[in-house]
Amino acid sequence: MRITVLGAAGNVGSRVVTEALARGHEVTAVVREPARFPSLHPAATHRTGDAGVPEHVAELSAGQDLVVNATRPAPGREAEHAAISRALLAGLAATGVRLLIVGGAGSLTVPGSGGVLAIDDPAYVPAAWRHIALASNAQYDAVRTADTDVDWTYLSPSALLEPGVRTGTYRLGADELIVDAEGKSSISMEDLAAALLDEAERPEHRRTRFTAGY
Repeated sequence: MRITVLGAAGNVGSRVVTEALARGHEVTAVVREPARFPSLHPAATHRTGDAGVPEHVAELSAGQDLVVNATRPAPGREAEHAAISRALLAGLAATGVRLLIVGGAGSLTVPGSGGVLAIDDPAYVPAAWRHIALASNAQYDAVRTADTDVDWTYLSPSALLEPGVRTGTYRLGADELIVDAEGKSSISMEDLAAALLDEAERPEHRRTRFTAGY
């Protein structure tokens, strides 16, 4: 598979690149500035581009099978999250290239809460994270409500997403937060990348959202 990863130098994006290469896929790693090329995996093709510019998205998707968006706005620029989603859909319109977006957990419901969103439960989204969680919710809304022909999938991680180890073991869900027996919701970035590539290789969630966790 030929895969373009936007935000390839980020915490999640870099792990998606590594996972895809390990599986034998051809990967184009995209960052905004060439100064970030040294931080990219040497086995990937390095390109520059802006996920928020439809023309860049169209160019970077040419000849590809899948575009993965793993971008994350800088502090103070959270509003770009939804705008980037709209740009991605515009850039991929009528191309036939699939889109897989790494999003946020805030729009998932808390188990046993009667429909309370994770963003409204400080046990899962502390006040310090609320600004980016709100932006991620807007990102998801921009995709799910769009009138588009793009074959998209939105991946919500668990509430706690941190660097860790790749176990290759995780559980999948739809719109509800995945929690363990103690109520903790977590997954490593490495296993999130594995879940993303599993979905890319064996699609089960087309034009919908899914989540992964332990």
